[in-house]
Amino acid sequence: MTSPQSSSPPLIDLHRLVVAVRRRRRLWLGFALAGLVLGGTAALVLPSAPTAVTKVIVVHPDDSPTDSGTLMRTDVAVLETAKIAASALKKLGSTEAPEDFLEDYTGLGLTNNVMQISVKGETKPDAVAKAQALAEVFIADHVQRNQAAATAQAKALLDQRTQAQQQLADIDAQAATEAAKSSQANAGTLEQLYTQRADLVSKVADLQNQAQQAGIGTPQVAAGTQIVDAPAVPPSSPLRSGATDGAIGLALGLALGLGFAAVTALVRDRPVLRREIAENLGASVIAQLSTTPPGPPRLWSWSPVVADRGRVAVTLARATRSERGPLALLELGAPGVAAELALDLAKELAEDGPVVVVDDLPGRDVGQLPAPEGVLVAGAGETREAASQRIGVGTVSPGTAWTDLEYLGTEAVLVVRAGHASTLWLHTVARQLADCRIPIAGVVLVDPDPRDHTDGTLWDGLHTALRGRASVVLEKQAVAEQAAEAAAVSETVSEVAPRKFAEQQPERPIDWPVGEPVVARRTDSFDAPTQRLRPVVPRTSSTATTSGAAVRNGRQT
Repeated sequence: MTSPQSSSPPLIDLHRLVVAVRRRRRLWLGFALAGLVLGGTAALVLPSAPTAVTKVIVVHPDDSPTDSGTLMRTDVAVLETAKIAASALKKLGSTEAPEDFLEDYTGLGLTNNVMQISVKGETKPDAVAKAQALAEVFIADHVQRNQAAATAQAKALLDQRTQAQQQLADIDAQAATEAAKSSQANAGTLEQLYTQRADLVSKVADLQNQAQQAGIGTPQVAAGTQIVDAPAVPPSSPLRSGATDGAIGLALGLALGLGFAAVTALVRDRPVLRREIAENLGASVIAQLSTTPPGPPRLWSWSPVVADRGRVAVTLARATRSERGPLALLELGAPGVAAELALDLAKELAEDGPVVVVDDLPGRDVGQLPAPEGVLVAGAGETREAASQRIGVGTVSPGTAWTDLEYLGTEAVLVVRAGHASTLWLHTVARQLADCRIPIAGVVLVDPDPRDHTDGTLWDGLHTALRGRASVVLEKQAVAEQAAEAAAVSETVSEVAPRKFAEQQPERPIDWPVGEPVVARRTDSFDAPTQRLRPVVPRTSSTATTSGAAVRNGRQT
């Protein structure tokens, strides 16, 4: 036994979703085409602002071959600060806000020491001027920062040299005091003081040299950091820009269209698979057709669509001849296909005699087509001539008068367009036809997905795809079996009931005339009660008492 979880349908049927999205390819292809057109048009109508590009080589005093680009990323971050933007605008004499100018330029680290600066401007000269000012401000800031760091380092070294000189002076004073004691001087102390004095002298000399080197600054940074590629606006092609923007619009439109198609396929809940439509209607899909292309009928007379419709008409004609009952073609989203199929079916049945096609479609699609020879097309309320066969064509779309469908035929073939109706409406159609006692002989699916390989056949114990006819046969068999069982039960009751009724009759005393032998008798005859009782002679109360006693005596006897 399978568990309920194993038999429950999945939350999202990927097969159905893929088929639904593929069926709506016109929608998402339209989105993609619109994105392509809008992107190309925007590139031509709204061209991008001129952009000047310059390259700056940046020297770092602490640069090393093992650097992974951290120093360059720091320089790019410094370039994109409000301080650099304000300094560049001040140099240009512009009143533009630094926050707005920050959105017009970007920095990109090409290598560990080369940075590219891109600046947008209203015109080409404006873009070039902004790029030049921005690069110069950045170079000045970079050199100034490194020079400030070198100055601070030199000052720190000089402070350390001053402290060392003070310590050296103290050591000299102590050594002079100890040496003044002459013979009382401690030789070990003097040796220790002289050793400390020598270390301090060496330290002071080193600090003096380092301070001088730091005071010089970082001349390699100032000399090496410079503009290596002057600002310039690279040539741009409108065709190239349009192609780039069009490709971007195409990708965005395609993604938007696919997403919209997928979401609407899940929300609308309109079955598109053969299996789903068969399950919701409770009838098998016996054929599938495609919509005839627009144009004169003679133009497409030899197309595969017309040939397929002719084969379906032959199949329906064989089934109709076997029953000799009126057939109704009920459309749901495909009135044109239903009208054409009805005329093809009437043409096949016209070989046996005149055929009347009752056109009950809202648009009178059957009457707009040329009727074959031997086929009469009439409206639902028109007088119909005598014919050997009748075919009704109607609709089961919303607003249908369900009680009028029984006048179109005793059984129906549904012509349903895939993805047209929701699951709820398919259930409504199946329920209403069942209430009208109109069996569904089968479903002709219109415009199904060509890659849909689901069966769409419902099996009910009979090896036939026409589930509606099988249901009728099963219903007739069930009615016949019930009638036979009821007749058998009635016959049995008529034989057994009198016997049981007689056995269940209570025994009662019989009054006999005085002077006659009293014998209590009981008969099993139910049809002759007069043989069991004799006429009672009127008696007095004493006679009744004697009779009652006699009866009791008789029972005892």
